[in-house]
Amino acid sequence: MNSKLTYIDLFSGAGGMSLGFDKEGFNNIFSIDIEPSFCETYKANFPTHNLVQKDITKLTDQEIKSLTNQMDIDVVIGGPPCQGFSIAGNIGRRFIEDPRNQLFREFARVVEIVKPKYFVMENVARLFTHNKGETKMEIIELFKKLNYSVDCKVINTANFGIPQVRNRVLFIGNRISDNIIFPDKKVEKYTSVKDAIDRLPKLKSGEKSKIANHIAMKHSEQMLEKMSYVSDGGNRNEIPETLRPKSGDVRKYIRYKSTEPAVCVTGDMRKIFHYSQNRALTVRELASIQTFPIDFVFKGSTISQQQQVGNSVPPVLAMEIALTIKKMMKDDKQIS
Repeated sequence: MNSKLTYIDLFSGAGGMSLGFDKEGFNNIFSIDIEPSFCETYKANFPTHNLVQKDITKLTDQEIKSLTNQMDIDVVIGGPPCQGFSIAGNIGRRFIEDPRNQLFREFARVVEIVKPKYFVMENVARLFTHNKGETKMEIIELFKKLNYSVDCKVINTANFGIPQVRNRVLFIGNRISDNIIFPDKKVEKYTSVKDAIDRLPKLKSGEKSKIANHIAMKHSEQMLEKMSYVSDGGNRNEIPETLRPKSGDVRKYIRYKSTEPAVCVTGDMRKIFHYSQNRALTVRELASIQTFPIDFVFKGSTISQQQQVGNSVPPVLAMEIALTIKKMMKDDKQIS
């Protein structure tokens, strides 16, 4: 039975999944990502991890074997970007065969080579219903051919005390038994945006603070005037008609509702304003909504930092996932 739990993090980004698994006592064998600024953030926050900054399609089978050094790997984790979506589905072409989903196939390739006891693949919820559910079944069948029991489920981060409604699909695989466990809902009352970020110093448009990544974007006077009419949780309809934008992004000129969880944090959240301060949220506030601790520092340009935060798995969710893997391992007598 294993005393030292091990994991590999594919498409590691800023390190939301790594952080959660570290906190639950797993040891990193290696992580891989291609984006330089994402890697800069990862290195700054995980100085002892073995990060490979490389296109995963260029990582050879032999390199993978060398990186793992024939170790028993407990779990491979990651969220491969899947671009091969369309409203009508991939007519005449299976999801797995779509070249746009090459990165998903790379996840499967690493699993096939490393043969971890378990794997966790996280992705957008749309994968669950895509192509009338056929895509989900294709993925499950592929991993079954690699001798894994597999199941998938859509989960909402707000159910785990995370101050954000973020629906994601989790595919969990088990090579040891048929036992698959998913994280269980933890809270009855949702955590609000205000609960998550109200402790941070107030900022005006363009103002900076001493807290890392807590720097307010500078907005135009025109934008600030329009937003001054919008109440907590309100939208553009509160702006006087003479000033109200007639066209443009409907997500613009709205404010977070302080008493509810945030909408899903994405790579560009500059369109939604603070519930009480006249500005968009800072990277630090977005990171707090994603449950990153305040000492987790994001590197690169502000736009890149927002993308890093938006692309991340919330560390608190990653901890819940790591806990379920440990439960499965205990059931399967892989840990005492």
